[in-house]
Amino acid sequence: MPEQSNDYRVVVFGAGGVGKSSLVLRFVKGTFRESYIPTIEDTYRQVISCDKSICTLQITDTTGSHQFPAMQRLSISKGHAFILVYSITSRQSLEELKPIYEQICQIKGDVESIPIMLVGNKNDENQNREVDSSEGEAMAKKWKCAFMETSAKLNHNVKELFQELLNLEKRRTVSLQIDGKKTKQQKRKEKLKGKCVVM
Repeated sequence: MPEQSNDYRVVVFGAGGVGKSSLVLRFVKGTFRESYIPTIEDTYRQVISCDKSICTLQITDTTGSHQFPAMQRLSISKGHAFILVYSITSRQSLEELKPIYEQICQIKGDVESIPIMLVGNKNDENQNREVDSSEGEAMAKKWKCAFMETSAKLNHNVKELFQELLNLEKRRTVSLQIDGKKTKQQKRKEKLKGKCVVM
């Protein structure tokens, strides 16, 4: 399948149980699941505005375990932007992001031009906090990336996280806002445009 230029790929990394899937599902579907089900790898698609046209935001939710290094490398090499998630209730989950960040640097080269967000999730569990927000900010500064704390459970900063990530993209204009002035019919026409091939 040829590489589609109108796809914008965001890859979500982090240790198992930090809430990667919860953040993605909260953003894409507006839902929250209390139970923890480990992910191997899921991809979600959301239509967004990109360089004044419509493109697909493709979010890859990766596995929290390190069983699949080849999948991890592939996700990094194909990704346009990265969300590195840790839980504020687990210092270990922040430590586990270091090798992933190093691998992004190794595969992508100059990371300063790549949108990366360091995210401290579960900030609704302040009473169990192990990582202070100032530590998250310091790590983000060191890695030259943006920082935000979120709660997938309370839907706190979830949409803002993805919007902020897209704002960091310098090579093209990407935004969650799709021009609201179009009628539903026009939008449908645009969606269908370029989808059919007559043989």
